[in-house]
Amino acid sequence: MSYQVLARKWRPRKFAELVGQEHVVRALTNALDSGRMHHAYLFTGTRGVGKTTIARIFAKSLNCERGESADPCGECSVCTAVDAGRFVDLLEIDAASNTGVDDVREVIENAQYAPARGRFKVYLVDEVHMLSKPAFNALLKTLEEPPPHVKFLLATTDPQKLPVTVLSRCLRFNLKRLLPDQIGGQIRHILGAEHIEYEDAAIGELARAADGSLRDGLSLLDQAIAYGGGSLKAEDVRAMLGSVERGQVLGLLAALAAGDGEALMAECTRVASYSPDFGSVLDDLAAALHRIQLIQLVPGYRTEANDADDSTLLSLAERMAAEDVQLYYQIATTGRRDLSLAPDARTGFEMALLRMLAFRPSDDAAPAPSGGQRSAAAPVPRPPAPSPSHAAAPPAAARPSASVPPSVPTQEKPAASTAPAAPMSGPLDWEALIQRADLRGPLGQLAQNSALHHRDGHTLVLALQPTYMHLAVEPMVSQIADRISAVMGETVRLRFVSDSQGVAETPAARAASARSAAQSAAEQSIEGDPLVQALKREFGARVVPQSVKPFES
Repeated sequence: MSYQVLARKWRPRKFAELVGQEHVVRALTNALDSGRMHHAYLFTGTRGVGKTTIARIFAKSLNCERGESADPCGECSVCTAVDAGRFVDLLEIDAASNTGVDDVREVIENAQYAPARGRFKVYLVDEVHMLSKPAFNALLKTLEEPPPHVKFLLATTDPQKLPVTVLSRCLRFNLKRLLPDQIGGQIRHILGAEHIEYEDAAIGELARAADGSLRDGLSLLDQAIAYGGGSLKAEDVRAMLGSVERGQVLGLLAALAAGDGEALMAECTRVASYSPDFGSVLDDLAAALHRIQLIQLVPGYRTEANDADDSTLLSLAERMAAEDVQLYYQIATTGRRDLSLAPDARTGFEMALLRMLAFRPSDDAAPAPSGGQRSAAAPVPRPPAPSPSHAAAPPAAARPSASVPPSVPTQEKPAASTAPAAPMSGPLDWEALIQRADLRGPLGQLAQNSALHHRDGHTLVLALQPTYMHLAVEPMVSQIADRISAVMGETVRLRFVSDSQGVAETPAARAASARSAAQSAAEQSIEGDPLVQALKREFGARVVPQSVKPFES
């Protein structure tokens, strides 16, 4: 007997066997049990989540010889014929290869005839979005008012391409992408039934690589069993997928947290020795950073984490500043996107990691205290190279002269511990404190959108737009207060108040005003340019709106 692949052998034959689509099963079960069935159903979702499988089970439920039921017997001649793909009243149409209007006309003409064996004639149209516009038009009338013995089951991975006239005639069910735990659970069940030895770590690798598709997961499982000679081992699966173990990804993050370039490149070499898919490694890096940020900013998340790498993740969360984690995550995701532009994948991967190292907001001599808050006691001066702080700095016209001494470049702010304390005399002082405290990332955004309202003893009262009040939460407020205290030379606390009137002079508002003024000046300069005026007169030219940008030195 020929071998049957796992994805076909273990295809669900009853609604109870489906994984992860309980919302669809419940609706269809209630409709079948109550007899309140629509004439056209649309199943949408990514590949391999059960669209055609659900449609076939539904066809069995309608035509089972033991009666209409949400639980077909699976043993009668109708059920076995549907499972074998030879039930004459279930007509499966691949719209990807039958896109023309003639194909649809044939369906319409045959729909009027009574079913040959069952109670209903069921039309299953797969990838229905591939039908041509004339084919859709030919189908519409029959789809709206089909004969009572006809049911239409449409399946698609791209519902946005369907005409609204088709969507309005169907009951739509959106099938969910499966979670790695759901895919892993089904793989574990199948391996147990097939009496195949496995390692849990291997199942986790396959579940993540399946990317939400159970069918893809089972196809990878077939491949991995063949690769491993009948067993499933994590090392074999990683070699097959071109992935690396979680510990190596965390090793990269540990080198970044330490600011150790040599260690970082050593870890890169170790990862490269496995010939991995570097895009997947960057995905794993972003996933680990996501976990670290949750540990830092979501109270109680530590109790939810329970995998073997928890202690390393907790340690990294304490050593890395929250804004650094955000920066690293952004670089990892953009580096993943730009891999195809690099000379080769390894170069693009290494440059993404080196970018994280080079663009760190600051490197501290002392380890960061608990909670991911960087110590402000002894920051190492940054090299005079372009950095995110330089790129994000407001125009010169928007910066007060007191905020940065003329002799110090904007990317080389003085060390926080040596800056003299400044008296609190006005909102230009608040902007100076923000810059001297080196507040960046989420902390900088919150501070830049605040204005100093007044000082109450050792408390700085800051005005904040009501729409931004949800940002003023722990631990961000405490982290800002600690940074400000360090540069002021005294311990202060921060209190944010909702005030829509007192925030017109925030650093962010002044920067926006300066940008607006520069934009207006640039547009007026272009409009007044003699050459532009001549082009308008002679050729009827016009300046394209929003195409003029002010020059930035």
